[in-house]
Amino acid sequence: MGLISNRVERSQIKPGDHIYTYRAVFAYSHHGIFVGGSKVVHFRPQRTLNSNTDTPPDFYGSSSSNPSSCPVFPDCGFKQLNSGVVLSCLDCFLRNGSLYCFDYGVTPSVFLSRVRGGTCTTATSDSFDVVIHRAMYLLQNGFGNYNVFQNNCEDFALYCKTGLLIVDRLGVGRSGQASSVIGAPLAAILSSPLKLLMPSPVGMAVMTAGMYTMSRYATDIGVRTDVIKVAVEDLPLFLESMGSEEGEDEDEDDEEEEHEQTTTKNNEDSKMLVAR
Repeated sequence: MGLISNRVERSQIKPGDHIYTYRAVFAYSHHGIFVGGSKVVHFRPQRTLNSNTDTPPDFYGSSSSNPSSCPVFPDCGFKQLNSGVVLSCLDCFLRNGSLYCFDYGVTPSVFLSRVRGGTCTTATSDSFDVVIHRAMYLLQNGFGNYNVFQNNCEDFALYCKTGLLIVDRLGVGRSGQASSVIGAPLAAILSSPLKLLMPSPVGMAVMTAGMYTMSRYATDIGVRTDVIKVAVEDLPLFLESMGSEEGEDEDEDDEEEEHEQTTTKNNEDSKMLVAR
């Protein structure tokens, strides 16, 4: 793996590696954990009964929706009911795409030199046996609901490698891809007031690129301060507690709104009494 590209050959990857491949002509990448034996554990949106059958397989990151669709490995496509964590063979995972290996423990300078998000992190990886244990445990127990910005395939692989989860569920997740999607327009918006100070298009381009890069770095899981280490066995309880906190926040918002409506109604009634 070099500074410009993380592309590797199949013979170079080892069990416990975080691998990925690009979909839809490099529009986005799909991530997973290589567990050995030409098998990959990865996370994708669940197929539902009312899903659009015309949706291309690329969107789900797997060419096999059931174990029998792979002619080589009978267990390819294995997943638990109502879970998006899937076991696929390497061929079905790649779908004729190139193979890339995600970098861990990179220096800030290397991270900032990567123009595209979702290729590396400053966070360090745990040992390969711990990584594989997390992936196989989640294959049996799930990884919650898929969310393209907060809980996607890259988030899954990052958790398997580091065990880190973000406490604040309101912001962007661990995914470098998601932070890139959000960071680019954000950088353009933040740099737009500087047009008055920088009439040169080149200067504006440099400023926007700098803000985009720094926004990616600020959301990297190795830099963020709102992350905690969660054992995979405690993950369901953690996700449940986070969900209950969000529910409490929603209840508080509803109570505040109801209180405001009641106060407004009382004020209107008071005005009517005064008018009489």
